Amino acid sequence: MKLKLRFFRLSAGKPIAFVHELDAEKIGLHTGDRIEVKSNGSKTIAIIDIVKDFIKKGEIALSQEIIKTLNINKTSSAHVEIDFADFPESARIIQKKIDSKQYSKLELKEIMQDIVNNSLTEAEIAYFVSGVQHCGMSLNETKWLAEAILETGKKISWGNKKIADKHSIGGIPGNRTTPIIVSICAAAGVTMPKTSSRAITSAAGTADVIESIAKVDLSIPELKKVVKKTGACMVWGGSLGLAPADDKLIRIEKLLNLDPEPQLIASILAKKLAVGSKYILIDIPCGKGAKVSRHEAIKLKNKFVKIGGELGLTLKIVLTDGTEPIGNGIGPTLEIKDVLKVLERKNPPNDLENKSLKLAGLILEMLGKCDKGRGFIKAKQILNSGAAFKKFKEIISAQKGNLKNLGKAKFSRDIKSEKSGVIKEIENKSINYLARLAGCPLDKNSGIYLYKHKGDKIKKGETILTIYSESKHKLREALKFYKTSKPIKQA
Repeated sequence: MKLKLRFFRLSAGKPIAFVHELDAEKIGLHTGDRIEVKSNGSKTIAIIDIVKDFIKKGEIALSQEIIKTLNINKTSSAHVEIDFADFPESARIIQKKIDSKQYSKLELKEIMQDIVNNSLTEAEIAYFVSGVQHCGMSLNETKWLAEAILETGKKISWGNKKIADKHSIGGIPGNRTTPIIVSICAAAGVTMPKTSSRAITSAAGTADVIESIAKVDLSIPELKKVVKKTGACMVWGGSLGLAPADDKLIRIEKLLNLDPEPQLIASILAKKLAVGSKYILIDIPCGKGAKVSRHEAIKLKNKFVKIGGELGLTLKIVLTDGTEPIGNGIGPTLEIKDVLKVLERKNPPNDLENKSLKLAGLILEMLGKCDKGRGFIKAKQILNSGAAFKKFKEIISAQKGNLKNLGKAKFSRDIKSEKSGVIKEIENKSINYLARLAGCPLDKNSGIYLYKHKGDKIKKGETILTIYSESKHKLREALKFYKTSKPIKQA
């Protein structure tokens, strides 16, 4: 069927074609069906949404994702052709995992390719994610998944340069060590093209945090220009096309509030390979309230080492304390303010500084920038000298950012202690959820500021934390949750 294209600025985050109900009825289309959209010799897969108001019979509206893929020019005479898309074989393959059967290397590549091509619906991708969550994957499957994610995206080459990277498995509120580590290591001459994801279940990811002060959605040429100029970058991996299958998997994981271990491993390793990194430090926070217990962390470490080694990577895996938030600020702007306190040497959060120095020191040792066992001292020297802060400002400037206009949320509310005592426990998941209710990570200035950590003494009437929000409604919802969940326990 040939349809006239109506242009609207519709960005859905996925390829959607809006068809009038009379046209849909004529050829038997239903909401959620797959169709093939053709224009000027190019074609792509889209999902149908049926409408009756904002377009007429004989017209079609396409999301910007399809317009960009097909490179359609905005003209009054633009037309596209649509037809039913073939049912992908990968949709059948996905069902194997629900029956506890293993995927082959070729099957995983086919699934990832069809995810990239938009041949699979969100429901089918969710089926895949759920199957991996509940049935797991063997080490071979996890390795093949990493290779499939890598092979279905772009790759960056740096010639013979030694490229380093750092990654945390996440889940801990605050914990914004990456900007500090990258600044220290780049100041020491380590090349670190750091790509990060946005938050999945936490209040903010590194990309969300850096976005509060600089551009993070760079193209590959822009990334290489920044790295050539400064030796490092801190960007959002989703803008680069390095692992598009993984970006789509992450979007579904957010909706399901899941983060399957095999996908976590494959995602991290594939993205490091795609950006050209070979020397990688991985932070695994563990303990009560973290994604994994210490016992699970040891098993995860062994899997990373085994699979990473087979993929030709040099890995250093560090198990860290994940039983409470790191730093004081939780939320994009509040976290970058903590980072600046460390870099500027102005009353920094000690836990955030010490963890950053420890991890940066290990990277310096891996890359031969100091003797083994001297990394922490070397990292602290760079931090105290002001070289790390200077490098951080260079990177932010190269990414078209500035540090002058850090925002503040419109609304806030202090939570005060109802009794004197000691902070016994801070529940990470509840704190993350509290920050998300307040508006994180989309509302950059929203979040939580913690005044106390585990073991700290507190007096009756003293402030435990402050909730920040851009919305009175969101602030009310956050306060309601705090009162019912009581995420901070006192003794």
